[in-house]
Formats: sequence, C-alpha cells, structure tokens
Amino acid sequence: MKYKLIAIDMDGTLLNSQNKISDRNRKVLFKAIEEGIYIVLSTGRILKSALYYGKTIGLDSPIIACNGALITCENGKDILYENPMDMASIKELVELTEESNFYYHFYNTNTFYSKETVGRMLKHYESYKDSLKKQQINLELFQNPMEILNKKSPIIYKFVIIEDDRDKLLKFRKKLEDIEGINISSSWYNNIEVMNEGVSKGSALKHLIEKLNIDKSEVVAIGDNENDISMFSMAGLAVGMKNGTESIEEHVHVITNTNDDDGVAKAIEEYVLNK
Repeated sequence: MKYKLIAIDMDGTLLNSQNKISDRNRKVLFKAIEEGIYIVLSTGRILKSALYYGKTIGLDSPIIACNGALITCENGKDILYENPMDMASIKELVELTEESNFYYHFYNTNTFYSKETVGRMLKHYESYKDSLKKQQINLELFQNPMEILNKKSPIIYKFVIIEDDRDKLLKFRKKLEDIEGINISSSWYNNIEVMNEGVSKGSALKHLIEKLNIDKSEVVAIGDNENDISMFSMAGLAVGMKNGTESIEEHVHVITNTNDDDGVAKAIEEYVLNK
C-alpha cells in the first residue's frame, strides 16, 4: 500500500516528555516529505502552537488544530475549514464550570482566555511557561467571563476543563452530556475538552482528505488518546502509541514505541517508508 498522508497527534505522540520533537522523528518525517507524503499535524492544541512546531520541522502541509475545529494551510492565515463553538454553549459551560469551581480556559487561534491567575494556569502548563512567547500565544486573564464573551464575542474553537480529582471530573462530564450542540472528548486523564457538535479530529481529517482527493485507505493516523479515536477511523492504518491510554487499543491496527522512544519514526519506517 502506498500511503499518501500521515496524520500525527502531537502531545504524547510526536512530542516527547520534554515537549520536543526528537532528531530521529524529525529525520524520518523529512524522508516521508521527500517521498511526497503529506505530514499533517492533528492536535488539540491552539493553532499558534501547532504552527510553531510545524515550522520547526519545515512542514508545508495543512494543519488540523483545536481537535478538528480548524484546518489551515501551513502559514496559518488561509483557513480551509472551521467550526467554532456556539456562544450559548460556551456561556452554559462557563456557568456549570464556575459552579463546580474547576479550572477552565477557552481559546481561539492565538489567545488563551482564563479567569485564573497566571501562576495557577501555568501549573497545568509548566512546559508552556518558557515557550508561550516563542509560540506567539497570548494569555488574556479576566475577572468576569461573561464580560469577555459579551463585549468581545471572540470566536472560540475549544473549551478545556482541568481537574486532578478523576471521580469529580467523570461526574462532571456526565453532567455536560445534557448540553446540546457540543462534542466532548479528552486528551489526558485530568481534562475534558469541549468543541462544537460534529467537531473531531476524524471529521476534520475526512474533510481534508476529500479536499486532497486521497482515499482513507491511503492514510496513516498516529495517536495516543481518546481524542485520536475518531482520527483512527479515517485511516487505512491506525497506529497507537505504547504510552497511550487503554481506550485506544481496540481502535488501532498496530502499537508502536512510546513517544520517548521515537514511536512515530519507528511506525513510519516500518509501515510506510519500507513498503
């Protein structure tokens, strides 16, 4: 099988535990690009972060960001697809999250909006602390979320809730299922990620390959967590990371090495470049 596109998750997959792309992963991606294969970052991250990492490895392929709510060209300026959240849903999420006293933030293409102090926010994003500026990500703190939503009416692609108490988080997730017009997922044990209804990495990947006239049998998808499952269903070869969650195991064809052991490079070498 000649694969034409590889969709790759970032956190826990392409990025190692230090939030870096290893030299081996980088070299193998270059080889795939030289063979004319699209390398598509498919991430839950804010667009600016995805663009930053894409530039560090010289990608010239479209980027899927915000769990599929946004697809842009490699320059980030040309939007190929977008499906932002409904403002009424965002306000309902804010009210429910405030009642439960959970940490939350939401974002557009380049700005995190958060009610929390910088210190508490960066506790959850310690790896971002020294790179927010480098990635050109803005942080806008507010006292009253409704003031931001009503006055600025920002286009929001994703709403994130973080709570280290797993039982509390799961109960809260059940409560969110009563909200109409949203899609709920997770990319880590302590978070809930909310997007507009119909938004997922899989739906974005479907849109992209149809635009590029690529059949799903010609697609490889590599990921590690729940928010990658929809992407696996759109691939002829679904590759799970060894460090991934149990929830992905029944949705992948093969398991590769961990993200700290160049699992992405190993999978591409074994199943794409050597075929």
